[in-house]
Amino acid sequence: MSDRAAQAGTEAGIVIVGAGQAGAALAARLRALGHTGAVTLVGAEPVPPYQRPPLSKAYLLGDVPAERLFLRPVEFYQQNDIALRMGEAVTAIDCAARQITLSGGGRLAYDDLVLTTGSVPRRLPATIGGVLPGVFTLRDLADVDAMRPHLHAGARALVVGGGYIGLEGAAVARKLGLEVTVLEMAPRILQRVACRETSDFFRDLHHGHGVTLLESTGLQRLTGTDRVTGAVLSDGREIAADVVIVGIGIAPETALAGAAGLTLENGIATDEFGRTSAPHVWAAGDCASFPVVGGGRMRLESVQNAIDQAEAVAANLTGANRPYLPMPWFWSDQYDVKLQIAGLNAGHDRIVVRATEGALSHWYYAGDRLLAVDAMNDPRGFMVAKRLIEAGRSPDPALVADPATDLKTLLR
Repeated sequence: MSDRAAQAGTEAGIVIVGAGQAGAALAARLRALGHTGAVTLVGAEPVPPYQRPPLSKAYLLGDVPAERLFLRPVEFYQQNDIALRMGEAVTAIDCAARQITLSGGGRLAYDDLVLTTGSVPRRLPATIGGVLPGVFTLRDLADVDAMRPHLHAGARALVVGGGYIGLEGAAVARKLGLEVTVLEMAPRILQRVACRETSDFFRDLHHGHGVTLLESTGLQRLTGTDRVTGAVLSDGREIAADVVIVGIGIAPETALAGAAGLTLENGIATDEFGRTSAPHVWAAGDCASFPVVGGGRMRLESVQNAIDQAEAVAANLTGANRPYLPMPWFWSDQYDVKLQIAGLNAGHDRIVVRATEGALSHWYYAGDRLLAVDAMNDPRGFMVAKRLIEAGRSPDPALVADPATDLKTLLR
């Protein structure tokens, strides 16, 4: 046992801070790659690592119990000699001593530390009523467990934010019989993440299910004293609300890294291998930004990136020395529509629409180069586009738009 480990009362090894999708994937990958040293996974929540996407969908609806969200059974960690330290927040990192301090006052030594701290929801300011009872975010189990008793038929829900999380929350609320109003400050829903055609599709979808969408409309303040009762909008209108769901985005969780002196740049800045500015400290997932080919940095907020980046860091911890090359894809479920997204649409100058029986997809091009696709109930379009993007291939837009084209032929 090293001096550092002896001082901390434990065996040093790889310590992972953040027991979400990235942390769990990294720990499992280390064992799959044959790493035999100590692996410890530390998480602030009192439950094993779990999936977050179903929180705003099936779990909020009550269709699945919490145990079905767990990424792996507890026995998996025991069988693979992965120490779980759940319900313990990390309060400080001592990079010089290579130790972390836990909320209970104990210290844990590490040979290598990986930060998979994820992200935190952006909240409404307290000055406009953001802390009133009845105002909720959709980020973790505790959030949803607190919200669910308030989502009952006949209640009035105000959703602040017309991004994917807000729209998923709106869809669930409508399914549960609530009256739903979505407030979006931008001129259109999904403006930051999708083309106008995709925004139009989802606007029509929500209108068809009875949701009131107020675009180009901000929130002045929430009303109520003991709990939220309504809202005053930016145009002066007042509406009643029994429950408010806040979906105005997330921010990388960097407080711990920042306090330790790590370089921050749209998250915890890493090199192409996942190393941070501090020796023996790495980062992956929502909290981490990484360099991209051609210059600049990128941070991706998705399950797939959390898994892929974490597994890349695990490989580099075991000596692979391979740069991380993201192949992003995302998804969203709203009512009976499954949206699947492949690629990154930044820089597109053209949208090619492909419509077939019961399926619709929007293909993003920059000139003749395929960048991304939004596929609505179109799994074949999604899979073909994803494979083309990963291979760096761009089909003729006219063939894509022609519903008579067999998409599989584009892969030949």
